[in-house]
Amino acid sequence: MNAVAAAPVCPLHTAPGASSPLADEVLCGWPLEVLEEPCPGWLRVRTRYRYEGFAPAETLALGAGCACRWAEREKQVVRAAAADVLCAPDVQSSRVTTLFRGALVSPLSPPDGGWQRLALPDGRDGYTKSDFLGTYYEAPPGIDQELLRKQVTDAALLYLGTQYRWGGKSPLGIDCSGLVFMAWWLNGISLYRDAKIVEGFPVREIQQGALAPADLLFFPGHVALYLGEGRYIHATAQNGSSGVVINSLDPAAANYRPDLAEHLAAVGSVFPLAYAH
Repeated sequence: MNAVAAAPVCPLHTAPGASSPLADEVLCGWPLEVLEEPCPGWLRVRTRYRYEGFAPAETLALGAGCACRWAEREKQVVRAAAADVLCAPDVQSSRVTTLFRGALVSPLSPPDGGWQRLALPDGRDGYTKSDFLGTYYEAPPGIDQELLRKQVTDAALLYLGTQYRWGGKSPLGIDCSGLVFMAWWLNGISLYRDAKIVEGFPVREIQQGALAPADLLFFPGHVALYLGEGRYIHATAQNGSSGVVINSLDPAAANYRPDLAEHLAAVGSVFPLAYAH
């Protein structure tokens, strides 16, 4: 059975039960495959990027018909950190829901006066500011490598200052692999969800001397996105910087992290990408 995340942020736990650890988060409008119902109210699901977890059934829009209809609709992605969906194109209107960066919506008409009427996967509709939305890339955009690298690093920088949340993938809280995943996902490329290189996903290991912006830095149990000039952005739970921050590989830099730089395990890159631009 297929499903679509209908809650603003759908938690995927390691076991059925809200008290079990968070494994991942899926944002509104993302498709899922339902694998089983281990107990009432909980479903074991698989994401398109092959990650599995247990989701509260109430957070999903269920059924092949619903999932197929949603899959066929035109989509836009929420680019703002948060976007209120309102009952009418008026800031004083009542709120239907609030979506977060990465959520998918379906436009119902052309933008009008700075507002976009949209459909949600659970059948509701509403309005949000049109400049809160952007292009949804299901495949890498047709741009050259340098520009794509810049778009990916720019996407990561949008999360600067976000609190650290184990398993998180939204501006409400994000972890190290969630940050790297979202930076690339917003540009049409799905990486592996955890902090390691896995066969069958786009990242391959490269020599450290070939490191360029948007490449990945792997440390034991941790991953970061390289920004260039020795700097990298990452989500960290370290005391004093519990969230998304920028650090450096340069020992002379004020934001040098010796505990990471001295234990760099691998460098990975999505390039050369299997696309001809």
